[in-house]
This record gives sequence, C-alpha cells and structure tokens, in this order.
Amino acid sequence: MSARRIPRVLSIAGSDSGGGAGIQADLKAFARCGVHGMTAITAVTWQNTVAVEGVTTIPPEAIVGQVRAVAEDIGVDAVKIGMLGTAETVAAVEEALHLVGEAPVVLDPVMVAESGAHLLEPDARDALVGLLSRATVATPNLQEARALVETAGGGAPGGVEQLARAVHGLGPEVVVVTGGHGDGTDVFFDGDRVERIAGQMYPGGAAHGSGCTHSSALAAHLALGRDALEAARAARRVAAEAVRDGLDEIGRGPGPVDVFGLKRRPE
Repeated sequence: MSARRIPRVLSIAGSDSGGGAGIQADLKAFARCGVHGMTAITAVTWQNTVAVEGVTTIPPEAIVGQVRAVAEDIGVDAVKIGMLGTAETVAAVEEALHLVGEAPVVLDPVMVAESGAHLLEPDARDALVGLLSRATVATPNLQEARALVETAGGGAPGGVEQLARAVHGLGPEVVVVTGGHGDGTDVFFDGDRVERIAGQMYPGGAAHGSGCTHSSALAAHLALGRDALEAARAARRVAAEAVRDGLDEIGRGPGPVDVFGLKRRPE
C-alpha cells in the first residue's frame, strides 16, 4: 500500500509575535487539518493580546524569494493570503502567485486586528481589490466586504447576500462573507448559488485569530480535494470549535483561538 501524499499549503501572511493570529494561527490550522504548512512572511508585527505595538514590512524581493524557494522544491497545493499591509507588498504577492501554478488561492482581506489596530495602509486598498481577481475564494468579514466594495467605487449594500454578490463582482471565483461579527452565519456565493453556512456561536470564547484560522482551514480543505462549498463548511466548523476552545486565560486582552482543544484534553 502506498503512503498517502500530504498536501502542501502555503501561507503568505504576517507574523504575530503573540502567537494568536497570522502565520502562527495558519500553521496551527494547517496541522489541525492534516496538511503540511509553509510560509512566506509579509510583515513582522510585535503584538500581544492587547495591542499591535509595531510593524516591520518585509522587502518585496524577500516575499517573492520565499515563495520561489518552497514552490521550486516542495510544491504548493493551495495558498492562503492574509495580512499584506502595503501596496508594494500586494504587488510582490501578485508576482509571487505566478510561481504556484494552478494552486487554488484563498484571500483573507485582513484590514483590522482583533485589538482594533489597522493592518492595511489606506493606499493599499485599491491594490488589494485588484488582487481579488486572482482569488479562488475570498473570505471577508462583514466590515471587510463593505470596505472592498466601497474602495471599488460602489455603494456597499446592507444585506449580507448582496454584499457577497458585490464582492464576487470584483473578481474572485467564490466569496464567503464570514458571520463571526454578525449572526454567526457565513454566506457563500459562487456566481450561481447562495448557501448559508450556519454554525455554533460562542460569544464568550477567545476569538483572536479566528479569521486566520477560518481561511487557512478553507485552503487546507481545498488542498485535500474538497470543492469550495465543502471546504467552506469544514472551515466554519474548525473556526467555531477553535473559538469555543479559545485560551481566554492567555494575556490580558482577547485570547487566542485554539484549534487543538488543549483545555479539553485529559491531564
């Protein structure tokens, strides 16, 4: 019997020194879903559960170089894109995506951290909208979806389904407007069908990194061979359980999610 090949998933995102979001959350989600995780770091943030205290961007050539290194040797079965920060970084990522062939791309348009810090420069929003056409799946939350549509020059509609349709019109093959900041229901739209993906809400759970976890789990399940709707449903479940099991005792601010359920394990 031949050994099962482990899918390879690349996160192009920022680093969170507190370990709750960014590439740290992505690698945990990849491991939880049973895929091999790789990273191309776009920025180094010094942050904790209370605040983002600073950001250092990575030079564009280093971003492209990281992607080239893993693509040429290891290969890439799916890509998750998170924090980009600047227009120069967006351009570097767009260049780097030419190196991953036909691998599906999940774009999480990160704009604001859980602590409230802005992680995308205002002049980078147009560039981020332009990158949507390269996405297999875009996963904005409600606020991000509105910001994308408004940046593109449209008036953001009030309903979630209308927002999903409007973001889809900007170029991605599929849109999943996540509902963690609303009623908990994700809205999926692929150009033909609208599907509502309901799930458990845990308002008392620690949610730092929930968006990163969701988009990474979705990318992992695409790499595992699921179609977009199956992957979105699986990602909703993984992210909800990670919030349910969140480590609210870590730090003084919003605690990090936990995809491994550490508190539920027997001692």
